[in-house]
Amino acid sequence: MAPDTGTPPPPGADAPRAPWSGAGPPPPGGLVTAVGLDGRGGGAVLDWKGVRRWRREDGPLWVHLDCTVPEAREWILTESGIDPVVAEALLQGETRPRTVVAPDGVLVVLRGVNLSPGADPEDMVAIRMWLTADRIITTRRRHLLSVDDVREALHHGRGPVDPGTFLVAIADRLIARAAGVITDLDDQVDELEEAVLTRESHALRASLADVRREAIGLRRYLAPQRDAMARLHLEPSALLSNLDRTRLREIADRVTRYVEDLDAARDRAAVTQEELVARLSEQLNQRMYVLSVVAALFLPLGFLTGLLGINVGGIPGAENPYAFAEVTLFLALLAGMVLVLFKWRRWF
Repeated sequence: MAPDTGTPPPPGADAPRAPWSGAGPPPPGGLVTAVGLDGRGGGAVLDWKGVRRWRREDGPLWVHLDCTVPEAREWILTESGIDPVVAEALLQGETRPRTVVAPDGVLVVLRGVNLSPGADPEDMVAIRMWLTADRIITTRRRHLLSVDDVREALHHGRGPVDPGTFLVAIADRLIARAAGVITDLDDQVDELEEAVLTRESHALRASLADVRREAIGLRRYLAPQRDAMARLHLEPSALLSNLDRTRLREIADRVTRYVEDLDAARDRAAVTQEELVARLSEQLNQRMYVLSVVAALFLPLGFLTGLLGINVGGIPGAENPYAFAEVTLFLALLAGMVLVLFKWRRWF
């Protein structure tokens, strides 16, 4: 057995696997993952020493950093050797999806749904990528599960083999995870549409508003992501093979379809909310109508009983033992005449 020298093996060699989870607190030094790709779908896990010793002849290198950690920011700005403008783009806070093709590489910013426990899916998480022929640098501010998917694929030897396939893999996992959220959103709209027809509850208004808010939030970033993906397969770049461009075009088509699904879900939720408001208004109008009919029916009766109830002399029938029965009979006849009048006027 060869002695353990304490140094990491070269990229592509068999090496002990480091933990592959990207969740939890920021990693030491901000290095979430560093893998030397072996060109066969796998790679060797590196630490900061291995990253700093890497040379182009070692093969493609993927470095994934948490840019909230000062050491990671310092490495990008001073040690990575990339253009300062690109370095600043990798460290930006809030940014929209976009693609910039440069002579020596491609800058890509994409977003994925936030599927962390307790988070809102529409609070999308950004990943910033700088890809050259021999190096991939990605940065994050929050944990993104799609990166874990690619990490696990590399761990099992089924990952990307070069920067082009890496970009395709990340884009594919981002949209695949978003697809589940959009499908759930469509199901929620279906359930709310059915509930509006049966329940007519005021509580449904809050649910519909939440669905519309989620659809608008997801569309806000998926729409520019569609444009970024479309530009990727149109812009000339030596990093992407014809197969990579074809797969990116398919991913862009899926993003377009999901954006259309979000538009449809938002519009359906708006129509459902209008239908709910109309039904609740009709329900309120019916109740107010019944109350108005009852009030109109008792209006003349209340007037007469109030008039006869005044405490002054000369009230007719005060000495007649049958006066109460006669007044009651008269009021009943008057109520019947009012009902006949309402029927004749078709007021109900």
